[in-house]
Amino acid sequence: MATATAETRAASHSHSFFWRRLHSITGVLPLGAFLIEHFASNAAVLSRHPRQNYGEQVKFLNGLPFVLALEILCIYVPLAFHGLYGLWITKQSEPNALRFSWWGNWAYTWQRISGIIVLAFILWHTWTARFSGVSLPDHPFQSFAKMQAMMANNWIFAWFIIGITTVCYHFAYGLFLFVAKWGIAIGNTARRYWTYACWIIFLVLAYAGLASALVFRNHWIYPIR
Repeated sequence: MATATAETRAASHSHSFFWRRLHSITGVLPLGAFLIEHFASNAAVLSRHPRQNYGEQVKFLNGLPFVLALEILCIYVPLAFHGLYGLWITKQSEPNALRFSWWGNWAYTWQRISGIIVLAFILWHTWTARFSGVSLPDHPFQSFAKMQAMMANNWIFAWFIIGITTVCYHFAYGLFLFVAKWGIAIGNTARRYWTYACWIIFLVLAYAGLASALVFRNHWIYPIR
């Protein structure tokens, strides 16, 4: 009986290890790659002709071959798994930041909290930008006006700022955890420098996302127009 119990626990641990590793990978590829691409595409508004350039970018992306299949296989399916399994991890976790309030505990706690916010934001953003109102794949050059109308609402704009910042934190700290879990950065010195690198990644992405969002409110924090 004891042997059977030990084998059951070992199998359960093995399954948990596999799913957690898969969860870690999907956060970097393809979701992390898509996040960077999405921010780069949105940066089309950081130009002298934001309305035209943004529309052309939307037209280009929606004109890619097999775009619907790519969206389903590379975005929606990984997002569903990463989000739902992330919620399960959050439910199973036991935060101890209040008892042991060093940086790692607080960062991990905020990673779990940010994951919930990010999932809610992405679902809302995907529905409002992709599936409701004007169909952007059919009318790409109305995309700027659609986003501008949404951003004119102060509450929606505030939600965007929260969502963008939280997404960037979740991704940057996810990169830190990915490198740590997979044994890429070994030793305290390597992890310390990787921590600095992740903070830089967070700041660069947050700046890029916020700079693009502010254009829809006719505010510029990016110097080149």
